[in-house]
Amino acid sequence: MSVDTAGKRARLRDDLIAAAEAAIAAGGLSALKARALAEAAGCAVGAIYNVFPDLDALIFAVNARTLGSLDQVLAATVRPGTDPETAMRRLALAYHGFSRAERRRWTAVFAHQIPDGSTPPDWYLEVVGRLFRHIEGPLTELLPGAAPEVRAGLARTLFSATHGIVSLGLEEKLGPAPDEVIANALVVMTRSWVLGLPGAFAPR
Repeated sequence: MSVDTAGKRARLRDDLIAAAEAAIAAGGLSALKARALAEAAGCAVGAIYNVFPDLDALIFAVNARTLGSLDQVLAATVRPGTDPETAMRRLALAYHGFSRAERRRWTAVFAHQIPDGSTPPDWYLEVVGRLFRHIEGPLTELLPGAAPEVRAGLARTLFSATHGIVSLGLEEKLGPAPDEVIANALVVMTRSWVLGLPGAFAPR
């Protein structure tokens, strides 16, 4: 492949990701249509599949950008030296704020369904893993004696709990949930973790 061809391919890839991201932001994941994407990117429909093997691969690329944006928000939320409770509370509230501000892009990350038997690519899982590291920091201070794999598992659990509260609240699956109700639930949850985890891991 010539340098010129590689450059055109890279530009088309960027254009398709930008077009897909705009489509999702405007109408959600269901708004992603190959023909509309091709028109927005100024290419033929078949050219999409010269860059991405299928639409799932394109969606992974878009969702990775969303997670990258979330990663930046979380990184800016907690400064070094912040106590664990404050750090975990700020991270949870920042997650809520991001999901609310980027509702459709955030929803697309979890609405994307891949074929049975398939798994996300390793590079995408690495992007996801960066989010958990923000939680592992406060957990390291809170549980200095815990093994790294234990803290990693707890980070995933806390992330999942935070996501559950935010998701159920924003989607109002259990009835109306104003922002302040969601925020209060996150504050209570993170405080409960901070108060309860050291005791749960104390020698018996």
